[in-house]
Amino acid sequence: MTQPVTRRDVLQAGSAAMTVALWQLVTPEFLFAHQAADEALVPFLNMPRTPPNRLDWETLEEWITPQDQVFSVQHYGTPKVDAKKHTLEISGLVEKPMTLTMDQLQSLPKEDRLMTLECSGNGAGKGFINAIYNSKWTGTPLAALLKSCGIKKEAKEIVFLGADEKEESVRKVKIQVPFGRSLSIEDALREENLLAYQRNGKPLETRNGSPLRLIMPGWYGIANVKWLRRIEVRDRRYMGRFMGRDYVTIRGEKRGGKVVFVETSVAKMNLKSIIARVTRGATADGAVPTKAYGAVWGNGTEIKSVEVQVDGGRWQAAKIDEKPQSKYCWRFFSIDLGKLKPGKHTLVSRATDAGGRVQPSADDDEIALKKTFWEAYQQWPREIELKA
Repeated sequence: MTQPVTRRDVLQAGSAAMTVALWQLVTPEFLFAHQAADEALVPFLNMPRTPPNRLDWETLEEWITPQDQVFSVQHYGTPKVDAKKHTLEISGLVEKPMTLTMDQLQSLPKEDRLMTLECSGNGAGKGFINAIYNSKWTGTPLAALLKSCGIKKEAKEIVFLGADEKEESVRKVKIQVPFGRSLSIEDALREENLLAYQRNGKPLETRNGSPLRLIMPGWYGIANVKWLRRIEVRDRRYMGRFMGRDYVTIRGEKRGGKVVFVETSVAKMNLKSIIARVTRGATADGAVPTKAYGAVWGNGTEIKSVEVQVDGGRWQAAKIDEKPQSKYCWRFFSIDLGKLKPGKHTLVSRATDAGGRVQPSADDDEIALKKTFWEAYQQWPREIELKA
């Protein structure tokens, strides 16, 4: 169930925009606003059922995702961390290094962030289109803490290291290393970033990074380092496995009649939409009244429109729900597709943002020429069968 939001929660949010968004969570009727009680669910064809701890699109009932539908990914296993003894070290090129206990962190100014978190591989295959969830995170702003340490002028990057670690082999050299990700100084000092210790008003669960994790609104899950124990400010590039060798997107670009491959580290989320469910009414005059509902999200750029196509026909405008709405959270949409003939149909959605960015199809070069499964933001066709 959605955690209740109190007036105190709202006042602590820190901005008018956040206040509005949090108050909207008080109202429970915010899922697929135009779905009627008498609409029957039409199952998708050739789709595996959702496993535990993953988002079940067809039964989703809350804008804020319940814990039993929250995904988690561990690259070096799940470390055993004693929350009472856990500390966060901030060191490297800073004037005032510090080590903070969880009690000290929780005594600092507290803020909330509403955010959709997605695995960068989400959408890479039929069995993996459910690694995404929406949350309210609570913690202390990262930027203020870093500034209080005094970042030295020669600093170039900030590295975030977790308590999970593993032996890695680099050019036959074996080393024990923690999970790590880095950010530029500019990206690390974004006001949105948070050192979070609560999700939806409750302490983080172990699999979601307890007792402390980095929260980067608008960035893929891999950047949101879990079990965070050390922040290092450095004067050179950090090239750990998950920055320089893994979670690297290899994308082909056509230049002068040939394809040139470019490697980039997975970072900000891409514009994406998906049809979450299809419903139907009773057959009338040999046709089936049909509606579709879905979600759209991105890196925080305003969503301009969502369109839906049936069986390769014209694109039709869907209605995007006005509430609830928060910059870094998904928005729900719906469309009345009218009466469709009994039989099999293919439905697909595409989104457009305020910058003119259009969600590509699987045939577009930026997807078709991509050699890795990360950043799987292509249009996702859905197949259904309507029976008379």
